[in-house]
Amino acid sequence: MPRQFKYPEFSDPQVRPRYTGIPTFLRAPYQEDPEGLDIALVGVPFDGGVTNRTGARHGPREIRNQSSLIRKINQATGLNPYESCRIADVGDAWVEGPFELEKSLDEIEGCFREIHDAGVVPVSAGGGHSVTLPIFRALAKQRPVGMVHFDAHCDTGDDYLGSKFHHGAPFRRAVEEGLLDPKRTIQIGIRGSLNDLDIWKFSHDSGMRVIYIEEYHELGWKAVVEEARRVVGDGPTYISFDVDGLDPVYAPGTGTPEVGGLTTLEAQLMIRGLQGLNLIGGDLVEVAPPFDPTGNTALVGATLMFEILCVVADAVARRKV
Repeated sequence: MPRQFKYPEFSDPQVRPRYTGIPTFLRAPYQEDPEGLDIALVGVPFDGGVTNRTGARHGPREIRNQSSLIRKINQATGLNPYESCRIADVGDAWVEGPFELEKSLDEIEGCFREIHDAGVVPVSAGGGHSVTLPIFRALAKQRPVGMVHFDAHCDTGDDYLGSKFHHGAPFRRAVEEGLLDPKRTIQIGIRGSLNDLDIWKFSHDSGMRVIYIEEYHELGWKAVVEEARRVVGDGPTYISFDVDGLDPVYAPGTGTPEVGGLTTLEAQLMIRGLQGLNLIGGDLVEVAPPFDPTGNTALVGATLMFEILCVVADAVARRKV
């Protein structure tokens, strides 16, 4: 409802008191039609491919709630994505047949194909990590893309309980489908106990650069960022951040937590270090609010989604010049 404000700056909903308004990703305007946008913020409330604790389907809604704590400008980098790009929350890529995994992924692909065909770059919140595969199918049909991948797990497994499309295998499928260039892929923060020492063999055999958490600490975050930049080069690159890449001290609300992980500050610093790459999108996945009643994991998700948005918006703005 239109109104006159005592403080003129409140004509911008993003700077109004944070307990007001309808929750959207990062307090962005809401616009279901992506036409006319540069960047679409997209929820993917699907966790049908999760192999253990479900609940990530509730991630987008709670990330929107916690987005009330996010402001417009990145204090560390000075980036204001809303100044350089037209950005809106376009709603959810939700599925009408969630009990059929492969058909669900097809539905998600269709949503992202509409966004891509409109010339819009997606920054998304999941959802389980299986949702990145249909996003790649929409974005990478013309050529394979590179990826900077933060995670506790490589997600290059194979058949599990009769499916090859669960959240532990999207990047193997993406390579097999010609969507992901393994030699331009780096996986950061890998750790945890295993039942099979060869479970991530595909990552190594295909040429992905895998940085286990032990090597990460030997190198330090700055050297890891430099290695990521070397690996992906100047080609089109996607950022995928699984919140279980963080130590569960910072993000307990996820389906497969692994101790000994990244800190939130390390994650922020590394994402900021990707500024200047040819970024074509990104996602933040596996926030499962039922396992963190404090809401902190969703706040972490919203904060890292904002960091991803900042570097993606910078890349989009550079391409417009």
